[in-house]
Amino acid sequence: MGLRPSTHGGDGAAIARAFGVDVSRILDLSQSLNPLAGDPRPVIARHLDALGRYPDPRIATAALAEAMGVASERLLLTNGGAEAITLVAVELGGTVVEPEFALHPRAGGPRWRSNPHNPTGLLARAEERAGVWDEAFYPMATGTWTRGDDAVVVGSLTKLLACPGLRVGYVLADPDLVERCRRAQPTWSLNGLAGESLADLLAPIDLAETAAGIAALRDDLVTLLARYGLVAAPSDANWVLVERPGLRDALLESLVVTRDCANFAMPGVVRIAVPDEAGLARLESALEAARQWLDETTN
Repeated sequence: MGLRPSTHGGDGAAIARAFGVDVSRILDLSQSLNPLAGDPRPVIARHLDALGRYPDPRIATAALAEAMGVASERLLLTNGGAEAITLVAVELGGTVVEPEFALHPRAGGPRWRSNPHNPTGLLARAEERAGVWDEAFYPMATGTWTRGDDAVVVGSLTKLLACPGLRVGYVLADPDLVERCRRAQPTWSLNGLAGESLADLLAPIDLAETAAGIAALRDDLVTLLARYGLVAAPSDANWVLVERPGLRDALLESLVVTRDCANFAMPGVVRIAVPDEAGLARLESALEAARQWLDETTN
Protein backbone atom coordinates (compact mmCIF):
# COMPACT_ATOMS: atom_id res chain seq x y z
CA MET A 1 0.00 0.00 0.00
CA GLY A 2 2.90 2.37 0.66
CA LEU A 3 0.97 4.34 3.29
CA ARG A 4 3.42 6.70 4.94
CA PRO A 5 4.04 5.76 8.60
CA SER A 6 4.14 8.35 11.35
CA THR A 7 7.32 9.04 13.28
CA HIS A 8 6.10 7.52 16.54
CA GLY A 9 3.71 4.73 15.54
CA GLY A 10 0.08 4.75 16.66
CA ASP A 11 -0.99 4.73 13.02
CA GLY A 12 -4.27 2.89 13.50
CA ALA A 13 -6.61 5.86 13.04
CA ALA A 14 -4.80 7.09 9.91
CA ILE A 15 -4.85 3.59 8.40
CA ALA A 16 -8.57 3.29 9.15
CA ARG A 17 -9.24 6.54 7.29
CA ALA A 18 -7.12 5.44 4.36
CA PHE A 19 -9.02 2.15 4.07
CA GLY A 20 -12.40 3.74 4.76
CA VAL A 21 -13.14 1.50 7.75
CA ASP A 22 -13.97 2.12 11.38
CA VAL A 23 -10.88 2.31 13.59
CA SER A 24 -12.26 -0.54 15.71
CA ARG A 25 -11.44 -2.90 12.83
CA ILE A 26 -7.73 -2.08 13.06
CA LEU A 27 -5.30 -4.16 15.11
CA ASP A 28 -2.75 -1.47 15.90
CA LEU A 29 0.52 -3.14 16.82
CA SER A 30 2.43 0.03 15.96
CA GLN A 31 1.73 1.38 19.45
CA SER A 32 3.33 -0.63 22.24
CA LEU A 33 0.77 -0.66 25.03
CA ASN A 34 0.19 -3.05 27.91
CA PRO A 35 -1.73 -5.97 26.34
CA LEU A 36 -2.96 -7.05 29.79
CA ALA A 37 -4.34 -3.69 30.93
CA GLY A 38 -7.94 -3.52 31.99
CA ASP A 39 -10.42 -1.36 30.10
CA PRO A 40 -9.85 2.16 31.46
CA ARG A 41 -13.14 3.55 30.19
CA PRO A 42 -15.41 2.45 33.06
CA VAL A 43 -12.94 3.91 35.57
CA ILE A 44 -12.65 7.20 33.73
CA ALA A 45 -16.42 7.34 33.28
CA ARG A 46 -16.81 7.50 37.06
CA HIS A 47 -14.87 10.76 37.03
CA LEU A 48 -16.65 12.69 34.27
CA ASP A 49 -17.64 15.38 36.75
CA ALA A 50 -13.98 16.43 36.61
CA LEU A 51 -14.81 18.09 33.31
CA GLY A 52 -16.60 20.82 35.26
CA ARG A 53 -13.61 21.72 37.44
CA TYR A 54 -10.13 23.07 36.90
CA PRO A 55 -7.62 20.23 37.35
CA ASP A 56 -5.77 19.66 40.63
CA PRO A 57 -2.92 17.13 40.26
CA ARG A 58 -2.17 16.73 43.98
CA ILE A 59 -4.28 13.59 44.62
CA ALA A 60 -2.94 11.89 41.51
CA THR A 61 0.63 12.81 42.43
CA ALA A 62 0.20 11.34 45.90
CA ALA A 63 -1.28 8.16 44.45
CA LEU A 64 1.63 7.65 42.06
CA ALA A 65 4.19 8.49 44.75
CA GLU A 66 2.68 5.85 47.02
CA ALA A 67 2.63 3.26 44.23
CA MET A 68 6.26 3.96 43.34
CA GLY A 69 7.45 4.27 46.92
CA VAL A 70 8.92 7.74 46.43
CA ALA A 71 8.35 11.14 48.01
CA SER A 72 5.70 13.31 46.34
CA GLU A 73 8.10 16.23 46.07
CA ARG A 74 10.25 14.13 43.74
CA LEU A 75 7.37 13.66 41.27
CA LEU A 76 5.86 15.92 38.67
CA LEU A 77 2.90 14.68 36.63
CA THR A 78 2.90 15.83 33.02
CA ASN A 79 0.80 15.89 29.89
CA GLY A 80 2.17 12.56 28.71
CA GLY A 81 5.75 11.38 28.50
CA ALA A 82 6.36 13.88 25.70
CA GLU A 83 5.95 16.84 28.06
CA ALA A 84 8.14 15.17 30.68
CA ILE A 85 10.90 14.78 28.08
CA THR A 86 10.52 18.37 26.90
CA LEU A 87 10.64 19.85 30.41
CA VAL A 88 13.77 17.93 31.40
CA ALA A 89 15.44 18.55 28.05
CA VAL A 90 14.97 22.30 28.43
CA GLU A 91 16.52 22.20 31.90
CA LEU A 92 19.38 19.77 31.28
CA GLY A 93 19.86 19.34 27.54
CA GLY A 94 21.05 15.94 26.46
CA THR A 95 22.78 13.62 24.04
CA VAL A 96 22.04 10.06 22.87
CA VAL A 97 23.76 7.08 21.36
CA GLU A 98 21.89 6.31 18.17
CA PRO A 99 19.50 4.78 17.46
CA GLU A 100 17.34 6.28 20.17
CA PHE A 101 13.83 7.65 20.69
CA ALA A 102 13.23 10.64 18.44
CA LEU A 103 11.99 13.00 21.18
CA HIS A 104 15.17 12.78 23.25
CA PRO A 105 17.43 15.84 22.98
CA ARG A 106 20.54 15.79 20.83
CA ALA A 107 22.13 19.15 21.56
CA GLY A 108 24.73 18.42 24.22
CA GLY A 109 24.42 17.53 27.89
CA PRO A 110 23.88 14.33 29.89
CA ARG A 111 23.27 11.05 28.12
CA TRP A 112 19.65 9.99 27.71
CA ARG A 113 18.86 6.29 27.44
CA SER A 114 15.49 4.62 27.05
CA ASN A 115 15.26 1.54 29.25
CA PRO A 116 14.31 -0.86 27.80
CA HIS A 117 16.01 0.59 24.77
CA ASN A 118 13.76 2.03 22.08
CA PRO A 119 13.94 0.59 19.45
CA THR A 120 15.73 -2.68 20.33
CA GLY A 121 13.74 -3.49 23.46
CA LEU A 122 16.80 -4.54 25.46
CA LEU A 123 17.23 -3.54 29.09
CA ALA A 124 20.36 -1.65 30.12
CA ARG A 125 23.07 -3.66 31.83
CA ALA A 126 23.35 -3.19 35.59
CA GLU A 127 26.66 -1.35 35.20
CA GLU A 128 25.39 0.97 32.46
CA ARG A 129 24.85 4.60 33.45
CA ALA A 130 22.84 7.50 32.05
CA GLY A 131 22.04 11.01 33.17
CA VAL A 132 18.38 10.61 32.23
CA TRP A 133 16.53 7.30 31.96
CA ASP A 134 13.36 7.12 29.91
CA GLU A 135 11.44 4.40 31.74
CA ALA A 136 8.17 4.55 29.79
CA PHE A 137 8.26 0.76 29.33
CA TYR A 138 10.42 -0.21 32.32
CA PRO A 139 7.60 -1.42 34.63
CA MET A 140 6.27 -3.76 31.96
CA ALA A 141 9.73 -5.19 31.29
CA THR A 142 10.86 -5.68 34.90
CA GLY A 143 7.82 -5.73 37.18
CA THR A 144 9.22 -2.80 39.17
CA TRP A 145 8.55 0.90 38.82
CA THR A 146 12.06 2.25 38.38
CA ARG A 147 15.71 1.26 38.19
CA GLY A 148 16.24 3.29 41.34
CA ASP A 149 19.63 4.92 40.80
CA ASP A 150 20.36 8.63 41.19
CA ALA A 151 19.61 9.61 37.59
CA VAL A 152 16.66 11.67 36.44
CA VAL A 153 13.73 9.60 35.17
CA VAL A 154 10.99 10.41 32.68
CA GLY A 155 8.07 8.05 32.27
CA SER A 156 4.69 7.50 30.64
CA LEU A 157 1.87 5.93 32.62
CA THR A 158 -0.42 5.69 29.63
CA LYS A 159 1.70 2.86 28.17
CA LEU A 160 1.13 0.77 31.29
CA LEU A 161 -2.54 1.77 31.52
CA ALA A 162 -3.08 1.38 27.75
CA CYS A 163 -4.76 4.76 27.36
CA PRO A 164 -2.37 7.06 25.46
CA GLY A 165 -5.18 9.50 24.74
CA LEU A 166 -5.45 10.32 28.45
CA ARG A 167 -1.91 11.82 28.46
CA VAL A 168 -0.21 11.09 31.78
CA GLY A 169 3.56 11.15 32.14
CA TYR A 170 5.92 12.05 34.93
CA VAL A 171 9.33 13.35 35.93
CA LEU A 172 11.08 11.64 38.86
CA ALA A 173 14.05 13.65 40.08
CA ASP A 174 15.46 15.60 42.99
CA PRO A 175 12.99 18.20 44.36
CA ASP A 176 14.98 21.12 42.96
CA LEU A 177 14.76 19.89 39.36
CA VAL A 178 11.13 18.91 39.84
CA GLU A 179 10.33 22.42 41.02
CA ARG A 180 12.19 23.99 38.09
CA CYS A 181 10.22 21.80 35.68
CA ARG A 182 6.97 22.68 37.47
CA ARG A 183 7.64 26.40 37.06
CA ALA A 184 8.21 25.86 33.33
CA GLN A 185 5.10 23.73 32.95
CA PRO A 186 1.92 25.32 31.57
CA THR A 187 -0.82 25.86 34.13
CA TRP A 188 -3.28 22.92 34.27
CA SER A 189 -1.00 20.76 32.16
CA LEU A 190 -2.47 17.54 33.58
CA ASN A 191 -6.08 17.28 32.45
CA GLY A 192 -8.86 16.83 35.00
CA LEU A 193 -9.93 13.35 33.90
CA ALA A 194 -6.38 12.08 34.29
CA GLY A 195 -5.90 13.81 37.62
CA GLU A 196 -9.06 12.47 39.21
CA SER A 197 -9.06 8.95 37.74
CA LEU A 198 -5.37 8.07 38.11
CA ALA A 199 -5.57 6.72 41.66
CA ASP A 200 -8.35 4.32 40.64
CA LEU A 201 -6.51 3.32 37.46
CA LEU A 202 -3.36 2.49 39.43
CA ALA A 203 -5.11 0.59 42.23
CA PRO A 204 -5.46 -2.82 40.51
CA ILE A 205 -2.00 -2.82 38.90
CA ASP A 206 0.26 -5.74 39.87
CA LEU A 207 3.54 -4.96 38.13
CA ALA A 208 5.17 -8.35 38.72
CA GLU A 209 2.14 -10.18 37.35
CA THR A 210 1.95 -7.80 34.39
CA ALA A 211 5.63 -8.24 33.48
CA ALA A 212 5.38 -12.03 33.72
CA GLY A 213 2.25 -12.08 31.58
CA ILE A 214 3.81 -9.87 28.92
CA ALA A 215 6.93 -12.06 28.82
CA ALA A 216 4.75 -15.13 28.21
CA LEU A 217 2.81 -13.38 25.46
CA ARG A 218 6.08 -12.18 23.91
CA ASP A 219 7.29 -15.78 23.77
CA ASP A 220 4.02 -16.75 22.06
CA LEU A 221 4.50 -13.91 19.57
CA VAL A 222 8.06 -14.98 18.77
CA THR A 223 6.89 -18.57 18.25
CA LEU A 224 4.05 -17.46 15.99
CA LEU A 225 6.35 -15.32 13.84
CA ALA A 226 8.85 -18.16 13.52
CA ARG A 227 6.16 -20.43 12.07
CA TYR A 228 5.99 -18.01 9.16
CA GLY A 229 9.74 -17.69 8.70
CA LEU A 230 10.03 -14.39 10.57
CA VAL A 231 12.88 -14.06 13.04
CA ALA A 232 12.27 -11.75 16.01
CA ALA A 233 15.31 -10.09 17.55
CA PRO A 234 15.81 -10.66 21.32
CA SER A 235 13.75 -8.24 23.41
CA ASP A 236 12.93 -7.55 27.05
CA ALA A 237 10.10 -5.18 26.15
CA ASN A 238 6.47 -5.44 25.11
CA TRP A 239 7.50 -5.50 21.45
CA VAL A 240 9.88 -7.29 19.10
CA LEU A 241 11.77 -6.22 15.99
CA VAL A 242 11.56 -8.16 12.74
CA GLU A 243 13.64 -7.41 9.66
CA ARG A 244 11.61 -8.16 6.53
CA PRO A 245 11.20 -5.42 3.90
CA GLY A 246 7.59 -5.16 2.82
CA LEU A 247 6.11 -6.86 5.89
CA ARG A 248 4.32 -3.74 7.09
CA ASP A 249 2.46 -3.38 3.80
CA ALA A 250 1.68 -7.09 3.62
CA LEU A 251 0.00 -7.04 7.03
CA LEU A 252 -1.87 -3.84 6.25
CA GLU A 253 -3.95 -5.81 3.76
CA SER A 254 -5.49 -7.52 6.80
CA LEU A 255 -5.78 -4.23 8.73
CA VAL A 256 -2.91 -5.14 11.05
CA VAL A 257 -0.58 -2.20 11.64
CA THR A 258 3.08 -2.49 12.66
CA ARG A 259 5.65 0.20 13.45
CA ASP A 260 7.99 1.17 10.65
CA CYS A 261 11.54 1.68 12.00
CA ALA A 262 12.96 3.68 9.10
CA ASN A 263 13.21 6.81 11.28
CA PHE A 264 15.66 4.87 13.49
CA ALA A 265 17.80 4.35 10.36
CA MET A 266 16.56 0.75 10.29
CA PRO A 267 14.84 0.42 6.89
CA GLY A 268 13.02 -2.84 6.33
CA VAL A 269 12.59 -3.41 10.07
CA VAL A 270 9.21 -3.36 11.77
CA ARG A 271 8.39 -3.20 15.46
CA ILE A 272 5.52 -5.44 16.47
CA ALA A 273 3.84 -4.79 19.81
CA VAL A 274 3.04 -7.81 21.95
CA PRO A 275 -0.73 -8.36 21.63
CA ASP A 276 -3.16 -10.14 23.92
CA GLU A 277 -4.44 -13.63 23.06
CA ALA A 278 -7.13 -12.28 20.73
CA GLY A 279 -4.54 -10.09 19.02
CA LEU A 280 -2.23 -13.06 18.52
CA ALA A 281 -5.05 -14.94 16.81
CA ARG A 282 -5.77 -11.93 14.62
CA LEU A 283 -2.10 -11.60 13.70
CA GLU A 284 -1.95 -15.29 12.84
CA SER A 285 -4.84 -14.82 10.42
CA ALA A 286 -3.04 -11.88 8.82
CA LEU A 287 0.16 -13.89 8.46
CA GLU A 288 -1.78 -16.76 6.93
CA ALA A 289 -3.32 -14.35 4.43
CA ALA A 290 0.19 -13.15 3.55
CA ARG A 291 1.67 -16.66 3.41
CA GLN A 292 2.26 -16.67 -0.37
CA TRP A 293 4.11 -13.34 -0.16
CA LEU A 294 6.11 -14.54 2.84
CA ASP A 295 7.10 -17.75 1.04
CA GLU A 296 8.12 -15.84 -2.07
CA THR A 297 10.26 -13.34 -0.15
CA THR A 298 12.01 -15.78 2.18
CA ASN A 299 15.77 -15.75 1.59
